[in-house]
Amino acid sequence: MAKAPPSISLLLLLLSAAVFLTLPATISSIGVNYGTLGNLPPPTQVANFLKNQTSIDSVKIFNVNPDIIRAFAGTGISVFVTVPNVDIPALANGVQARRWVSANILPFHTQTKIKYISVGNEILLSGDDNLIKNLVPAMKNLFAALFHAGVTDIKVTTAHSLNIIVNELNGAPSSGRFRPGWDKGVLAPILAFHRQTKSPFVVNPYPYFGFDPKNVNFAIFRSPCQTVRDPLTGKVYTNMFDTLMDSTYSAMKALGYGDVDIVVGETGWPSACDAHWCTPENAAWYNRNIIKRAQGKGTPLMPNRRFETYIFSLFNEEGKPGPTAERNWGLFWPDFAPVYDVGLLRNKQSGGPPTPALPAPIAGGGKWCVAKWGATDGQLQGNINWVCSQGGVDCKPIQTGGSCSNPNSLRTQASFVMNVYFQKHGQTYESCYFSGSGVIVGEKPKQWCA
Repeated sequence: MAKAPPSISLLLLLLSAAVFLTLPATISSIGVNYGTLGNLPPPTQVANFLKNQTSIDSVKIFNVNPDIIRAFAGTGISVFVTVPNVDIPALANGVQARRWVSANILPFHTQTKIKYISVGNEILLSGDDNLIKNLVPAMKNLFAALFHAGVTDIKVTTAHSLNIIVNELNGAPSSGRFRPGWDKGVLAPILAFHRQTKSPFVVNPYPYFGFDPKNVNFAIFRSPCQTVRDPLTGKVYTNMFDTLMDSTYSAMKALGYGDVDIVVGETGWPSACDAHWCTPENAAWYNRNIIKRAQGKGTPLMPNRRFETYIFSLFNEEGKPGPTAERNWGLFWPDFAPVYDVGLLRNKQSGGPPTPALPAPIAGGGKWCVAKWGATDGQLQGNINWVCSQGGVDCKPIQTGGSCSNPNSLRTQASFVMNVYFQKHGQTYESCYFSGSGVIVGEKPKQWCA
């Protein structure tokens, strides 16, 4: 295992004392995970939207993309950056850690409000021994590198999947413990680092990945549901999120670190999947209750405790591989229309039951759906064939003799029928998706058939 330089222990002691003296009062935060796998707007537009049209005050990204970090300069929105997993072994070397900070943090600090650096993401879940053994040295080296650079307002942490937890007694949250082998060998040193540096233990609790299909309401905070009673404490749980958080707290407390702050790095519920429990209503219900907990509602074992929270995720990302759910975790479509309402948009009432979002209002006098310039002829012809086979769409204008029948302009013909479909289906983002080959524009194209 790589070792941190001898001076780091002293730095931890000195700087932890400085952090303690200057630590501000705890302030809850509503953040989002900002992924980029899809045809999404540029970072400057995203930053402007979040600043001016939402109450979201922090974003978490899965890399150190300079365009994204730079876009949030001067916005007041804090940024949670992530060291790519593959970089961790190199950062177990102090010199490399200082170079990393010089290249990825110092050019943007303090113009951009970088709040946390996560050293990798869900490293224990990866099962990679080389990453695991270098994780704590990398965290300590980055902390020391920041200190040497005069940066004391950025905390170093790492995000964990809850596969790190086991429950010893019938799933009782109070019996939650860290997995043997990881508890004292990896997680205790991480928690000791967090206590010394006043940095948070970051976890990603997802009820979606472990709930009982016969008790969906318990997973999404809805009543009636089958509640869970902890036989050791007598506490009654009305939702699965609280059981996950209290299991985590119990595991931390069992190692003597119940005082370390917990941040929810990722949580959410997809609005669509290949099962009936993924709907905009269910996703809205889940995330509204997550936001309540971020404001200080707490859990049975941690009453009134605030959890800084990052909802997964900002956008529906059509570029993500895997099952349908993977592309439907977002609060917003790429055109900034809400997938559903959770009360984060400014100048909008947040009371009442959650409902799916209505189509975005027409801007600038109209919206049109056209074929992307990168779309292939095969995609364009496929779009024409599909739309014209749906019924209810008049495709005569693109047929021989029609007003849009120029055989040398397949793009114009495809754009025509795609737009007819788009207008007929409420100008929604989905109705102009066409497997990524369509794009919504705010001005009528110059070359446009009747």
